[in-house]
Amino acid sequence: MLSLLAQRPAAFCTGSRSVLSVTARSRNNYTTDSLQQVSTFANQNKLPRLPIPTLKATATRYLKTLRPLLDNSEYARAERAVSSFISISGLGPVLQRRLQEVDRQAPASWLENIWVQKAYLEWREPNYINANWAALLADNPNFPAVGDAPPGQPTGPQLARAARLIVHLLEANDAINQGTLTADSQRGTPMCMNQFKWQFGTSRIARPGCDGLVNQYPSTATHILVMYRDQTIEVPVYNNAGQRASLVQITSQLLQATRRVDDLLARQAQPQPSVANLTAGNRDNWANARQILEKDTANVESLAKVDSALFGVCLDVNVNAKDIYDPERSVALFTHSNSGCNRWFDKAIQLIVLGNGRVGVNCEHTPADALTTGSLLMEAMEKETGIYKDTASCAELAEPMPIQWNVTPEVVKLIDNAQKEAGALAGNLRMLLGNMTQYGAQWIKTLGVSPDAYFQVALQAAYFRHHGKPAPTYETSSLRRFLHGRTETIRSCSEESLAFSKVFDDKDVSLKKKLQFFQQAIAAHLEYSKAASLGQGVDRHLLGLRAQIQSPEEAEKALLFQDPSYIQSMSFAMSTSNVTPGEKFRGAFAPVIPDGYGINYAMDKSDLKFSISEWLSSPVTDATAFRETIYKTLSDLYDAGEYAKRQ
Repeated sequence: MLSLLAQRPAAFCTGSRSVLSVTARSRNNYTTDSLQQVSTFANQNKLPRLPIPTLKATATRYLKTLRPLLDNSEYARAERAVSSFISISGLGPVLQRRLQEVDRQAPASWLENIWVQKAYLEWREPNYINANWAALLADNPNFPAVGDAPPGQPTGPQLARAARLIVHLLEANDAINQGTLTADSQRGTPMCMNQFKWQFGTSRIARPGCDGLVNQYPSTATHILVMYRDQTIEVPVYNNAGQRASLVQITSQLLQATRRVDDLLARQAQPQPSVANLTAGNRDNWANARQILEKDTANVESLAKVDSALFGVCLDVNVNAKDIYDPERSVALFTHSNSGCNRWFDKAIQLIVLGNGRVGVNCEHTPADALTTGSLLMEAMEKETGIYKDTASCAELAEPMPIQWNVTPEVVKLIDNAQKEAGALAGNLRMLLGNMTQYGAQWIKTLGVSPDAYFQVALQAAYFRHHGKPAPTYETSSLRRFLHGRTETIRSCSEESLAFSKVFDDKDVSLKKKLQFFQQAIAAHLEYSKAASLGQGVDRHLLGLRAQIQSPEEAEKALLFQDPSYIQSMSFAMSTSNVTPGEKFRGAFAPVIPDGYGINYAMDKSDLKFSISEWLSSPVTDATAFRETIYKTLSDLYDAGEYAKRQ
């Protein structure tokens, strides 16, 4: 039986015009003593459940997405497979009834558990790079980057900025716990806030065959996890009475934590291999190591300290100077940390702070989507720019303590395997940044088109220019208008986008005609985007149906899934995400297939920003050259738009 997912899930579950932008909330939204318009979870009982589309609707839309990817004979074969699957005598109606029963029994959503298990927890390859997402956060003018960040030791700007961001994330946690974080809405439609319960005190737990999640809501842990020189440190940020530490105290805690690790390592003739490195390796390798570790009661306590920590903070000191000062290299560092060092990749949130005060994040994707976490990070960055009125110091704050591990020779070998695997992955990934400064969303809107649809159609044209064929493309739409909603796929490659791509460079086609093709491609993208946001896409429904197959014999009868076009259409040559605005938040992730690109983009008012990744082992992709093709395509579209406005 084929895997339920053709490839790993797209790592950055963000996306279309239908999703909330990663924007900071009003500045007092984390102030727990202020009166809020709508409390955090007040709208939850008003949200509709995610619908299950009809078989006919999904079949019709699915076949339409196949048309630009298949020749006539391949499409005819796919049509027969789909028709057989949804017929009265086919397996489709049986699976649909089973899925409807899942919906009746699910407390909130038929998709929730299926998505978390099939898209994430059952994935056995490293979630390091493959599923975790990363982002470069904007430099803060209040914490100017130092001219020299000596390697091997923490700096003042590093600790100061880390402490300030920690304070504001703790404010967010307090607000979520107390229900005073204002509930999200979009154009008057309330959005599900359940994902905010999974932001803090959440960790993925490696288990054989299928991982688990540890989470507590309210998130009442009193400590964070600090990574420094590849060592794990429990750093208290609340006292036992639940009073939050002041900014001064947290800064002192960080300094004390680094000194304790320095002293510890100075006394060791040979540093102990880092258990944290296991989180960058194969999940079954890590699960095996964790089971061995758990045979020791001291290790059980150490794992509990890591798993329950509110979030992680990684203080990087042994970093190449170029990685610190070059934003493009910083993004790569935040994505793979040079072979997975100084990270615990199973934490839902990890702040990463470099010696010059530059900050990034690396987040485990299972419990929440990037826009949810991104909104908290954006607010924290907004708040760190102003003068902070510190709170009173809390009494009896416990001291930071390095977390101790008893590591057997077998675990040491598994750590070595994980380091080698992480090194191979990191060495195979190229991560580039792109900045189109000629125009931005403001100009695009003068054409009367959606900026997101514009960029998606441009990507289709650029890929066709560069590779001479259409690209199955993933863009994620939010389903947060539904109870416990996560995401749906927008299949951006359409008949209309392919038709435009074909004529765009055809000298025998007039510009007027090309623009007509362009408008048709825009309309097709908007139609699919709207359907996806309303729970009428195809990918999540097909996943739900496939998850109901109960035997190899049934799998053989499910002709839709046996047809080669099913896997072909999910082999996304471009996995894309729209995270707007990009002034303070530049996301990054790896491609989802060996011969694909990972593209994150942001549509700011006066410019367009994007990142692009590829696997260096691919004989097909060339991110450097493709970036130039994207630039040229965007520039040519600008020229065409300006010409059209003059007519």
